[in-house]
Amino acid sequence: MTERLPLFPLGTVLFPGLVLPLHLFEERYRRLIGDLLERPEPRGFGVVGIELGHEVGEDAARRLAGVGCLAELREAHRHPDGRYDIVTTGTRRFRVKELDRSRPYLRGEVEFLPEEPGAGPEPAARRVRRLFRLYRERLTAAGAGPVDDPELPDDPVALSYLIAASVVLDGHDKQRLLECEDAALRLAAERELLVRENRILDALPMIPAGQFLDGSFTLN
Repeated sequence: MTERLPLFPLGTVLFPGLVLPLHLFEERYRRLIGDLLERPEPRGFGVVGIELGHEVGEDAARRLAGVGCLAELREAHRHPDGRYDIVTTGTRRFRVKELDRSRPYLRGEVEFLPEEPGAGPEPAARRVRRLFRLYRERLTAAGAGPVDDPELPDDPVALSYLIAASVVLDGHDKQRLLECEDAALRLAAERELLVRENRILDALPMIPAGQFLDGSFTLN
């Protein structure tokens, strides 16, 4: 079963459970939020990663990722000139089945994806927790601190998304984590990435903090 959603292409990957604030100034996205505010709650739009192109301008995003995340609108402040400051929370993943360009903003026919723990996620979760704590310690030692130490959830699905959002990775790696079929596979991929990142940090102990500080997300 599919559902039609407004889509917002971004150079950032949104994960379920994470907060994403946005400042909207383009007319098409002002229109998108205005249309959403006329509907009953819950109100949301799909955030999809840009694989080729950029965010600003019509037809700037020339190729989009196949899997995105529903951003539920939590707060919306309209400025006198029509700009919006909004706060959204990622809720559910979806796969884009078809694009609709008939309105000023993009829409898509999407299929929501299940959130499963997968086969035996607990061992992978234990390893990832240990590697993630080591990663945070090394980030601080490398000059990216002070780094907040988030409380790690017991639920493997929630844990897999928090780790995915918290580790500084390029967009390709982030998208790959979003697309993992279940938490066990995502945690296994995160273990490999954390091993790699810890080795890099161990070899390069003095890196400017700006290399690590990514303000795209605020932990929920």
